[in-house]
Amino acid sequence: MHNTLEQMTVWGLITDASLLVQAVMLTLLLASLLSWYLIIQRSAVLRRSERLLKDFQLRFRSGHDLAQLYREGHEVEGNGGLDEDAGLQQIFQAGYHEFIQLKREPGIAGELVIDGVERSLLVAISEQEERLEKGLPFLATVGSVSPYIGLFGTVWGIMNSFIGLSQVQQATLSTVAPGIAEALIATAIGLFAAIPAVIAYNRFSARVATLTSRYYGFGNELQARLHRKLHAASSHVSAAA
Repeated sequence: MHNTLEQMTVWGLITDASLLVQAVMLTLLLASLLSWYLIIQRSAVLRRSERLLKDFQLRFRSGHDLAQLYREGHEVEGNGGLDEDAGLQQIFQAGYHEFIQLKREPGIAGELVIDGVERSLLVAISEQEERLEKGLPFLATVGSVSPYIGLFGTVWGIMNSFIGLSQVQQATLSTVAPGIAEALIATAIGLFAAIPAVIAYNRFSARVATLTSRYYGFGNELQARLHRKLHAASSHVSAAA
């Protein structure tokens, strides 16, 4: 039985709603909770990834020997693995490892070495991009679908309200308002779930795109340094000959 106009409360309207409308509200509430968990978790991951990127980029550009950087990373990998969020260092490790392996090939041309390094870097960057985008499709789904789920609950609730009104002799505000109000709560919950999800998805997508762009830029920078290293080594060989 619906609350009277004077006794209406949000919780009372929810408990008096039909089972289908309550199921819609519960689904939206769960989606909202999962969205907030992802928002907090992905925000921490992206913030840490950005910080570790800056730290490693400073070391890389400060004139550190690439072989020494690789050995340090290799030692960390042997002691339990690199930090999952250290995307730039993992990309470096993959590219330099491929460089070392290809250099050991007898008679291999320098351009083939650089081509192999480029392919290895592209694979590593793709893996990092996939890791950074984890959870974003769910936020996009919640942001786009939640208002429609809430609207479905609202339509169903208003339909039931009008069916109930058809069975009374006289319709007054006190009989109409509770049914419409409980139906509108579903739309409100849908918007409550959708708005943060959409904002977070747009924000995270922009940050992932920026990080990915910086990964590609680092890959080009690493290739250039490795190319100079190969050219310097071949020059020494030619001079010795």
